[in-house]
Amino acid sequence: MRHHSNVRKFGREKTQRHALMRSLARNLIRDTRIETTLAKAKEIRPFVEKLVTQAKSNTIASRRLLSTRIQGAPEVKKLVDSIAPKYMDRKGGYLRIIRMPKRDLDASPMALVEFV
Repeated sequence: MRHHSNVRKFGREKTQRHALMRSLARNLIRDTRIETTLAKAKEIRPFVEKLVTQAKSNTIASRRLLSTRIQGAPEVKKLVDSIAPKYMDRKGGYLRIIRMPKRDLDASPMALVEFV
């Protein structure tokens, strides 16, 4: 039974899911907008918003924590130096999910994820 289990599994094992989330987060931070499936977009939103909230403190400890979470030095630098300062006065809701037309190949609902 899946009572109180809110994690989407995407047909992957735990390590593969974590690698997928890390990769999506790094791509989103690097490009500031990505196009992905709606389910992945809904799953990546709280992950990245927690990273932005952590980056707002701009301490060495927060940089190290971000580095372990997304494992990408250029992305951590961009997150702390350019993205997080824009949201200092904002308490949350850093990402926007825009629904796109369904993918032609398999009719998966697609979404555009971008920073507000």
